Amino acid sequence: MAIELTMPALSPTMEKGTLAKWLVAEGDTIKAGDMIAEIETDKATMEYEAAEDGRIARLVIAEGTDDVLVGAVIALLAEAGEAAPEPSVDVAAPAAQAIAAPSAVAAPPAQAPAPPPAAPAPQPAPRRPSPADRIKVSPLAARIAEARGIELAGVTGSGPNGRIVRADLGISSLLTATETPVASVPAAVPVIAPPPAGVPVETVKLSSMRKTIARRLTESKTSVPHFYLTARCNLGAMLEVRQQLNAALAETGTKLSVNDLLIKALAYALAEVPDANVQFGGDALHRFGRVDVSMAVAIDGGLVTPVLRDVASLSLSAIASQSKALAAKARDGKLTPEDYAGGTVSISNLGMFGIDEMVPVINPPQALILGIGAGVEQPWAVDGQIALATMMAATASFDHRAIDGATGARFMQAFRQLVEEPMRLLA
Repeated sequence: MAIELTMPALSPTMEKGTLAKWLVAEGDTIKAGDMIAEIETDKATMEYEAAEDGRIARLVIAEGTDDVLVGAVIALLAEAGEAAPEPSVDVAAPAAQAIAAPSAVAAPPAQAPAPPPAAPAPQPAPRRPSPADRIKVSPLAARIAEARGIELAGVTGSGPNGRIVRADLGISSLLTATETPVASVPAAVPVIAPPPAGVPVETVKLSSMRKTIARRLTESKTSVPHFYLTARCNLGAMLEVRQQLNAALAETGTKLSVNDLLIKALAYALAEVPDANVQFGGDALHRFGRVDVSMAVAIDGGLVTPVLRDVASLSLSAIASQSKALAAKARDGKLTPEDYAGGTVSISNLGMFGIDEMVPVINPPQALILGIGAGVEQPWAVDGQIALATMMAATASFDHRAIDGATGARFMQAFRQLVEEPMRLLA
């Protein structure tokens, strides 16, 4: 019996993706664990791993197809000697919608309509797998079960050969029975102007990542009431401490960047002002018990934000090694959903580009993002006298629904003090 391979949900929020490339061809024999396709999401390009043995009977979705819905049939897997089957209508429908919408008015066919397709072969009765059996579960159902804490050993599978699928988990889409989808407020459709006539132009199709960035940041600026605070910090002491620490760590191969120290200062400042480490929740306010920092990394075609977990508990050397590893994975397109899911606050540093000051856009659903500019040497009051100092502008954007001005000011004050007294970061 044919097994339908569907577009997987590679993150809890993924609704659709791009089937970037097939790694197999029709007729190929595969084993469970083989990589069969590359799926492009808004965060990264990830490989799709086969969950069953069999032969690729049909590639339903062509490589390069955009906006393939999660759950849409993308390929059919058959047993040895089995003829190429047709995908079932109800499951394959999302794939057809993702490829092309039918014309509203179609001309009648010139020839006689084809005879109706034969009735599909009857499905075997679902069976409850015994503890001795290997639990057969679709990748999507496995991810949902892990996220929801569902014990699969007691679930009866209704898929091919008793395979557990999403419908067997008793939930609708990614919502549990106790969750209610939030009603969306229709937004005004923006008018997209064409390029001016007579000007040479190259029109490039947007990637999934760029589409997501455009959508999320538009939602952020239109639905989140931003307010901004800037603190100018004297970097002199931090630069000296960094130089001393790098000299001491030279034998280990670890090299601290200014950004590593700023990430630590951000986490400590939120620990000192926990009212700023929050998230707006409609009729509730979520207060976080630790600081997970989303670190903005520029890559070809967009921006991703891998997450450093529980930063306040990490040493500076651990922050350095983890941030470098995550940045490398981001640039190589190898981030996993676990690398970028979550985050309680974001930091975006453009100082290495010589930008004096930046005002960042909040990364929803977070309530705070800190933008860092370059260290600029300028006259400043130092020990009661005017002297040259390396000054850095740090500008934070706050969600005013969750954070008040006074709370934001206390956070910025705490951050500046930690930057100017960097020995406290070693405690």
